[in-house]
Amino acid sequence: MNIDRIVLAFAGSVILISVILAHFVSPWWLLLTLFVGANLLQSAFTGFCPLASILRAFGVKSGTAFSN
Repeated sequence: MNIDRIVLAFAGSVILISVILAHFVSPWWLLLTLFVGANLLQSAFTGFCPLASILRAFGVKSGTAFSN
């Protein structure tokens, strides 16, 4: 698995978990969803993703998420 796919899987998982927590625990968990969405949006324009930087430091290989 490459950095692109890990970032997508992690973001999707965090969003789903925060929505579930918002439903069952507190609506304040939607702030986590907002944060992840904002981070995805800014990374689309700037190319900077904190998780990608961390994964690169651990030696995970880069890749293109949507090439077939």
